[in-house]
Amino acid sequence: MAHAYPDMPYFINPSLAFNDEKKHLAYQQANADLDALLQDETDVILKMVSINCILKTHLPYYYWVGFYCVNEGKLIVGPYQGTLGCLHIEFKKGVCGAVANTKQTMIVPDVHALSQGDEHIACDPNSQSEIVVPVLNQQKELIAVFDVDSSMTNSFNDIDKQYLESIMNRHFSSSPLSQTCLV
Repeated sequence: MAHAYPDMPYFINPSLAFNDEKKHLAYQQANADLDALLQDETDVILKMVSINCILKTHLPYYYWVGFYCVNEGKLIVGPYQGTLGCLHIEFKKGVCGAVANTKQTMIVPDVHALSQGDEHIACDPNSQSEIVVPVLNQQKELIAVFDVDSSMTNSFNDIDKQYLESIMNRHFSSSPLSQTCLV
């Protein structure tokens, strides 16, 4: 597994703080945009790239946003926006692997407080906090995890959890999909 190092070039703007009121408004607008755009869409990859784009556009505290797809009992990086993502993640390793294993959303206020390499995998040293949400298909099988990082600590809370779980449920587990996460 490749790890980030401090001298890698990073070209993504740092996160901007949002209070709870701004979060609600941004998620409401993002939901309206996603519902209009993805109303009849069944292609998993098109859904993923659209969700990444819309959410990163409306929520400027998102530093990195993307999906890790289930592939042969591990996670591999899927559609994302941001700096280089980890290519492979084993279930139970890092936050994404833990969410893949438990199928429960995790919010991490400070990723650097976790055991590096086991509880957290540093793909980009600029990431400070994280939320990871399981992505389930209609049969309630895990097809991916949705990962969002911020370059600030304490960026994510129950507001993010509620909206992101709703978005993943609405666009992946409550509608028929034409394929798996992988092409």
